[in-house]
Amino acid sequence: MAEQPLQGQVGVVTGGARRIGRAIALRLAEAGARVVVNYNTSEAEAQATVEEIERRGSQGLMVQADVSRPAEAERLIAAAAERFGGVDILVNNAGIYAPYDWDKITEADWDRFLDTNLKAQFFCAQAAARRMKARGRGTIVNLASIGGLRPWPSYIPYCVSKAGVIMLTRCLARALGPGIRVNAVAPGAIQFPGEEPDQSYIRKAPLQRTGTADDIARTVLFLCTQAEFITGQVFVVDGGFTLT
Repeated sequence: MAEQPLQGQVGVVTGGARRIGRAIALRLAEAGARVVVNYNTSEAEAQATVEEIERRGSQGLMVQADVSRPAEAERLIAAAAERFGGVDILVNNAGIYAPYDWDKITEADWDRFLDTNLKAQFFCAQAAARRMKARGRGTIVNLASIGGLRPWPSYIPYCVSKAGVIMLTRCLARALGPGIRVNAVAPGAIQFPGEEPDQSYIRKAPLQRTGTADDIARTVLFLCTQAEFITGQVFVVDGGFTLT
């Protein structure tokens, strides 16, 4: 039997139905965690992810919630605790990404990005940390982006929201220690099956490839299982692109 370092633990993955979130949910399940898959509109994908979790020998639960709303974030964490008895791991993965001309950005655009990519992470963490404190332990991993480290003028709301995630991670790490560790993962370009390779990225990155969802999932798993002396850090997973 494969080693299961998360045996008996409970993980919540926001936006866990598809793409990077799905890969993270499956990695946590393989490591022995019972996994709550949050989704907003991707119900069929969430169901498929839970079924795959169960095929891999763990337990899963799908919970619909718009985590950009604090009451919904609280409801998600409460549902996880009610079903599985607590929360040990929170992965704040839910997010949105889109380009805008700087002079076309509206207040609604700005609010949508900050609410989904940043506010949601704080209120999910707040709800989870309250329960983690009661258990005396916990791990929070926030999904940032290299867009939070580098200025992309065509993606201003996205970059600002992800830069906020990085500072949120640092603030929470100080606020929640010593029992709860908080770190962030900042992916570079991630390619999914059927997508055209980003040749410009590949040419610039020292490792000369784009990443996969599992590159990110394995980093998250490391932070949940082997990083007991690490908190408040941002792990850039980009094939070296930000060195250029």
